[in-house]
Amino acid sequence: MLGIGNLAKSIFGTPNDRKVKATRPLVAQINALEPQFQQLSDADLIGKTRELQGRAQSGEPLDRLLPEAFANCREAARRALGLRAFDTQLMGGIFLHQGNIAEMKTGEGKTLVATFPAYLNALAGKGVHVVTVNDYLAKRDAEWMGKVFAQLGMTTGVVYPFQADDEKRAAYKADVTYATNNELGFDYLRDNMKGSIEEMTQRGHFFAIVDEVDSILIDEARTPLIISGPSQDRSELYKLLDVIVPELTEAHYKLDEKTRNATFTEDGNEFMEKRLQAAGILPQGQTLYDPESTTIVHHANQALRAHKLFRRDQNYVVKDGEVVLIDEFTGRMMAGRRLSDGLHQAIEAKEGVEIQPENVTLASVTFQNYFRLYAKLSGMTGTAATEAEEFAEIYKLGVVEVPTNRPIQRQDEHDRVYRTAAEKYAAVIEAIREAHGRGQPLLVGTTSIEKSEMLSGMLKAEGIPHNVLNARQHEQEAYIVAEAGKPGAVTIATNMAGRGTDIQLGGNVEMKVMQALAANPEANPDELRARIEAEHAADKQAVLASGGLFVLATERHESRRIDNQLRGRSGRQGDPGRSLFFLSLEDDLMRIFGSERLDKVLSTLGMKEGEAIVHPWVNKSLERAQAKVEGRNFDIRKQLLKFDDVMNDQRKAIFSQRREIMEADDVGDIAADMRHQVIDDLVDEYLPEKAYAEQWDIEGLRAAVIDRLNMDLPVAEWASEDGVDREGVADKIRAATDAYMAQKAEQFGAEQMAQIEKQVILQQIDGKWREHLVTLEHLRSVVGFRGYAQRDPLSEYKTEAFQLFENLLDGLRGDVTQNLARIRPLSDAEREEMMRQYQAQLAAQAAAMHPEHAEAEGGEVSSHVPGFDETDPTTWGDPARNDPCPCGSGERFKNCHGRLV
Repeated sequence: MLGIGNLAKSIFGTPNDRKVKATRPLVAQINALEPQFQQLSDADLIGKTRELQGRAQSGEPLDRLLPEAFANCREAARRALGLRAFDTQLMGGIFLHQGNIAEMKTGEGKTLVATFPAYLNALAGKGVHVVTVNDYLAKRDAEWMGKVFAQLGMTTGVVYPFQADDEKRAAYKADVTYATNNELGFDYLRDNMKGSIEEMTQRGHFFAIVDEVDSILIDEARTPLIISGPSQDRSELYKLLDVIVPELTEAHYKLDEKTRNATFTEDGNEFMEKRLQAAGILPQGQTLYDPESTTIVHHANQALRAHKLFRRDQNYVVKDGEVVLIDEFTGRMMAGRRLSDGLHQAIEAKEGVEIQPENVTLASVTFQNYFRLYAKLSGMTGTAATEAEEFAEIYKLGVVEVPTNRPIQRQDEHDRVYRTAAEKYAAVIEAIREAHGRGQPLLVGTTSIEKSEMLSGMLKAEGIPHNVLNARQHEQEAYIVAEAGKPGAVTIATNMAGRGTDIQLGGNVEMKVMQALAANPEANPDELRARIEAEHAADKQAVLASGGLFVLATERHESRRIDNQLRGRSGRQGDPGRSLFFLSLEDDLMRIFGSERLDKVLSTLGMKEGEAIVHPWVNKSLERAQAKVEGRNFDIRKQLLKFDDVMNDQRKAIFSQRREIMEADDVGDIAADMRHQVIDDLVDEYLPEKAYAEQWDIEGLRAAVIDRLNMDLPVAEWASEDGVDREGVADKIRAATDAYMAQKAEQFGAEQMAQIEKQVILQQIDGKWREHLVTLEHLRSVVGFRGYAQRDPLSEYKTEAFQLFENLLDGLRGDVTQNLARIRPLSDAEREEMMRQYQAQLAAQAAAMHPEHAEAEGGEVSSHVPGFDETDPTTWGDPARNDPCPCGSGERFKNCHGRLV
């Protein structure tokens, strides 16, 4: 059968071959248009964009515009950057436009490829998002490729953390916006917490191109994005537990490194109980098993995990007195990201830095659900084939392998496995010395900062010059990578996923050209490029003679994709190269996933110290272990998504309801509908449908109407009238409350009342949604136990989450009605009293903060300047910035009237 399958492939080609073949006529069309577009002036290129925009926005399909748009974009890139796109790059662009993942090897020019589909889809006028893995790359690519879009008469924006709202809105309004996945997700959540449409930043989700798509949609998809707010402070509890946990011995706890979990044994529980009682945390007579001890047990478990599972410089770094997490896949610092459930605080206590308060979730979304909001999604990466099933199942994305511009010449050697880490590192140092002596550039891959710094120490001892690239050198990383292809260069890298800069033999020409263009923007890009290329030709020849870039990995990662990315750094654009992995039985992957059998085999063979085993079987066995880990991680992500899908439907309903309210000029009808529904519910509760009039709870209804609607109505009289049924009572209550609210609207004025109604409804939606998220989190953490009763936890979660959502909507109607019924305008006397209290409070605060301004006998602060006129700054005297304001408010001048000047 195998022979027949191979024969069929040789005759009909693989499905991938057929997809590639289908794009060739389009590429031929674009090439045929090239001479025509070369004749156009710069103004004509922009004119062509305007023509294409008109056609796209009047309904002509983008597929029909593709050849002209791609030809225009290719010419603009040639003029702006001196780069002419290869046919394979055009193919990649076509696949992206069709909503696929284009697998393109490192060095094939993915950054330029993205401009083609981005330009074509931006013609529709709905905005295109190009997603990168970090802020440096977003800014770099926006600046670099922005020149191409400017040449085409299009605008480019870039979104980054802590950006001013006006700037962010302008960036999202641009034709093409570059941003990181985190920032896009957080902006989506923040937009759905805003109070008005004008404050929102994003303008919709039309088309996204995700660079390093496997890193963003798979590696980072295991943890949801969460916007949280502070809750109660428990820093003393963390500090006390941090003193106790280091006293534990190995008999007190169990570690499960596969699932990254740590639990106390029976002895451990007894030890903790005694120590916690002695420390006064656990009351005498109370055990850890009592329900009242739940919180203490939770924090004790988190302290144990912080000490035994989280390692400094591997899982996190301490920078500027803060614990900053490290992304395990990219080795980058994730500023602003915090671990939940008190784990981050436990790590802060362990490291002796200031403990930030715990957080409660205000809004959350997973990357899977965020990116599925886009009408069309596509992505690029060097390694996607191993995860094709997940892309298809979760995102409905096909993976297409784009042929390389030139054949690959890299030699991938079999792994070398040593008994101990010491033997492995001795062999690594020897291999580095030998290659460095030949003038061959080396890229040395490690899996953590700790290991890269240890290796760096060994190389220093040997006197081998080198660069270290890890999460600590975030800003310099592109420059370090750009230099990594020079003769004899040694670069140690924690992880090469998504570095975004090519390692070119002899040095990176593009980086040098960009630096030269930045220094002299008026220079001709073609002339600059020619000069720089001539300068580095000699270096390139020396590196080619030494065998090209040598990728030497000191450990296998738990994902095959990350290993392939590291390998793919060598042998770009048909260059020669070599890759080799050095492993030991003490490596994490080998230790956790079954190295006992291999250890026995090596012992039986009687291997001498320093000897390595090199065999294809070893590679196969390692790849099976990696496939196991990948499968487990896929299951985690799938399970996360199934649970999040339940919340996602509710999230969409709440967010769309919020948007409707923000877009509406008047929400009086919505408020009235809610009020009428509350009245119907009250009547159903106190005057049941099938009960006799004598069984009605009239007093209960009257009390509920006073509580909910703030009106004392003659309900008993209405109910005792002849011929009045429960519907009649409901109608009378409705009429009375409608008249009451109309009168209130008259007092406030129609415009102000509409604003009040809108704000009250939005505040209540946000408050209820926050409470709902916390409840769902708690439900999620315990629903797994339903499995013991032979009930499916997911089905149980769906059912209960739906009931909770119905309760949320009922509670929302009641609270909105109750709040609106109690709102009234302040009388003049009340307003004056409120202002007097406010000013006294400010004066007291100012006196407490600046006792030097208080009178000697401890009287009130009096900073009022006689003759002070708010509209005439010449009457204010000459106060310093930190002096009390001359208006007498008690505020500092800079925080009060000083802000006006």
